[in-house]
Amino acid sequence: MKNSFKNLSFQELRAKREELHRKYMDLRFQMVIGHVDNPLLKRVMRRQIARLNTLIRQHEMSENSNAQENQGAQVD
Repeated sequence: MKNSFKNLSFQELRAKREELHRKYMDLRFQMVIGHVDNPLLKRVMRRQIARLNTLIRQHEMSENSNAQENQGAQVD
């Protein structure tokens, strides 16, 4: 599951991050109440969200560098 996010588009990555974030919050609430079967799931979900954030940031950086290259080519 680690590398399954690399094939997603930018919009799909953002949607997946929001979905996982909601699930993570639900899991946190369940942990407070005490109804969690697998407490390690919290760590796994947190790491998946971090992977998604990294991929989203990479997309943003590549878009910014492409925009700067295009702008530089138009000025020259």
